Amino acid sequence: MPRYFGRLLIALSLGLASPALAQDAAAPGPDSRVMLELNGASDTKAGGCQLTIVATNQLETGIKRAAWQVAIFDKAGAVQSLPILDFGGMIAGKTRVGLFPLPDRPCADIGRIVVNDVAECSAEDGADLRDICLGGLATQTRTDIDFGL
Repeated sequence: MPRYFGRLLIALSLGLASPALAQDAAAPGPDSRVMLELNGASDTKAGGCQLTIVATNQLETGIKRAAWQVAIFDKAGAVQSLPILDFGGMIAGKTRVGLFPLPDRPCADIGRIVVNDVAECSAEDGADLRDICLGGLATQTRTDIDFGL
């Protein structure tokens, strides 16, 4: 009989823990953010560099327009340009891929790219999300170019 009693206690404790775990999974957590990934950088025939950037809206709300200003640094550390990476609208939970050409700048000349500011970030209902789109921004790179905040 004690053997069955122990199994019963385990089963009951698992059953009582399940709803709590389900609630925690549904609550927004540290993974609720916007992610920018420098996925690729390839030289163009015209002598420039084309950046492939993957943006993921991990927020529970859609973004009407998401655009970031980045600083392009050369290998010596000097800022060369401040282009805007404009992804347009982003559905909640959706990933978008953008191609951004940097004319007359070979990829080998780029030392790093820094997200300088938010050019635009507003919710579908018009609410300002600039703080979330910069303060909640995560970055990563799959290239040799340093990419971050």
